[in-house]
Amino acid sequence: MPFLLLIEDDDAIRTALELSLSRQGHRVATAATGEDGLQLLREQRPDLVVLDVMLPGIDGFEVCRRIRRTDQLPIILLTARSDDIDVVVGLESGADDYVVKPVQGRVLDARIRAVLRRGERESTDSATYGSLVIDRSAMTVTKNGEDLQLTPTELRLLLELSRRPGQALSRQQLLRLVWEHDYLGDSRLVDACVQRLRAKVEDVPSSPTLIRTVRGVGYRLDVPA
Repeated sequence: MPFLLLIEDDDAIRTALELSLSRQGHRVATAATGEDGLQLLREQRPDLVVLDVMLPGIDGFEVCRRIRRTDQLPIILLTARSDDIDVVVGLESGADDYVVKPVQGRVLDARIRAVLRRGERESTDSATYGSLVIDRSAMTVTKNGEDLQLTPTELRLLLELSRRPGQALSRQQLLRLVWEHDYLGDSRLVDACVQRLRAKVEDVPSSPTLIRTVRGVGYRLDVPA
């Protein structure tokens, strides 16, 4: 049973989502403020955090940043508008996905399960790209022999690119493969995740040599010569 931490200050929304997610088979802990949510996170170990952007005191962006300093567990943002700067800032802060309010419990449940699937083990092979080693059995990535701390979404994105080295994948393809969005999804999810992933796997993130941008298309993983 997945264990979720829901951080939402609106009593009615928090209660409704807790009830809906519990009915969907999740165990849910709740907090009404960012401070309380961070305290619960220190005391317990959720599988995923559902985080409202607009919180009293410490807002959702700062909560997300603080979580990312020490932990790579999945984070889904709850935001009021999909075209707002909130989405961009939230993704840059380290969120894996977002859902626009008003939130339907079944929609949120589907997103949660999709995010959690990104950390599931798959094939038993491994791949080496220069100093980068991807072990698909252990679901780990090392660079120069040191483990990289990737979020499940960052790991899934790297796995999908590494399955097709040298092949350009469009943002929409990556949205389907990684985020399981079957509609015309938000390409900002892909761009923000690529930016975070480059910061961890590239020697010089501002001049990437491994995860390359294909102008007008998307991204590809280059094999070092």
